[in-house]
Amino acid sequence: MPESEAPTGRAAETIEPNPIHNTFWVRPAAEIDQDLATMRAAGPTFFSEPEIPPEIPLTRGPGAWVLTRHADILQVSKNPQLFSSARGITVTDQPPEFLEFFGSMISMDDPRHARLRRIVSAGFTPRMLKRLEDSVQLVAASIVDDIAERGEVDFVTDVAALLPLKIVCDLMGIPDSELQFVFERSNVILGAGDPEYVPELGDIVTAILTAGSELAELMKQVAASKAGGNGEDLTTLLVNAELADDRLTDADLASFFILLVVAGNETTRNATSWGLKHLTDHPEQRAVWAEDFEGIAPTAVEEIVRLASPVTYMRRTVTEDTVIGNQPVAAGDKILMNYLAANRDESVFTDPLRFDVRRDPNPHVGFGGPGPHFCLGAHLARREITVMFRELFERLPDIHATAEPDLLQAAFIHGIKHLPARFTPAR
Repeated sequence: MPESEAPTGRAAETIEPNPIHNTFWVRPAAEIDQDLATMRAAGPTFFSEPEIPPEIPLTRGPGAWVLTRHADILQVSKNPQLFSSARGITVTDQPPEFLEFFGSMISMDDPRHARLRRIVSAGFTPRMLKRLEDSVQLVAASIVDDIAERGEVDFVTDVAALLPLKIVCDLMGIPDSELQFVFERSNVILGAGDPEYVPELGDIVTAILTAGSELAELMKQVAASKAGGNGEDLTTLLVNAELADDRLTDADLASFFILLVVAGNETTRNATSWGLKHLTDHPEQRAVWAEDFEGIAPTAVEEIVRLASPVTYMRRTVTEDTVIGNQPVAAGDKILMNYLAANRDESVFTDPLRFDVRRDPNPHVGFGGPGPHFCLGAHLARREITVMFRELFERLPDIHATAEPDLLQAAFIHGIKHLPARFTPAR
């Protein structure tokens, strides 16, 4: 199919610039929001995929329908039979073994998805969550202890990244000595389009596969050490399950761990980073939250997640000819649910670009739309964000960003790589 040609029988007009391309997301926020508003007005719009360097062994696809309206994303999320996850969650088509390795259950349809989600839900029972929530408080306090006397930090690497990384590794029983290793490899997997994480951009596939393989090997070693043990971490529960159907294979366990460290770690880290950015830009909202932290926290955290939208989009593949909104789509077409755009939908959110810590209702899709793939760790993520900001408000009350965020060059993750911050040193 020629580059400029849209699917047969559908509109060939394409709005530019293109949100599937990484460079769209490292422009000024006002430009991005204006373009997203134009796309929402137009409805589902077909965009070309980025060109793939010849040295990368992947094929450039024909393009995808980008959904920017809240209602359209709800429609797709609620109908997994019509909109499949099994062909991948990012726009570029990848070999099946690649999807299984990096996607785990997020790149599956039922019944495989339902089985795997049921098994790993053991990590999100009330008892396990209570243990993790207690750990969240201790880890957040320790992070602030480590920076309190410094007065100046990179908020992403010194604060926001550390809490979810430690909690995910605690959940899976990964030793603290491996935290930096896991942090660096997860950066490569989700930031492979950014030169900071993969300097030789022509070798992206090798870099991702190497990082994934190293994480898988770590998980294999940890799982072997847990066999026959009686620990309370999720890996111990999974490798020692009494019923065969409740055990994961080594490959399943490795891919689930990779999913956790890139989804559970990166997304919460970026929501927290964006949170400081918005609180810095809106001191009046910060004051409202500080006046009644516990009372405002539930709505403030939802508002942070709404505007941060850490996962910018998720892909689905159409299984049979249908209609989204008023737009016909054909079996085999790719659909990109742009959560960030939907979370700014004027028809759903009053004054959607305004940061309002008391916004209620707030039906955002920052944890995905309703349906079988809604974020399994949403409750834990909310807890992590709440506890981290409680510690900061109580102990470093004047912490604020001192520069604009250094943005991740990626279309899939709405990420911040670095965010300088300053505060009055404290004991």
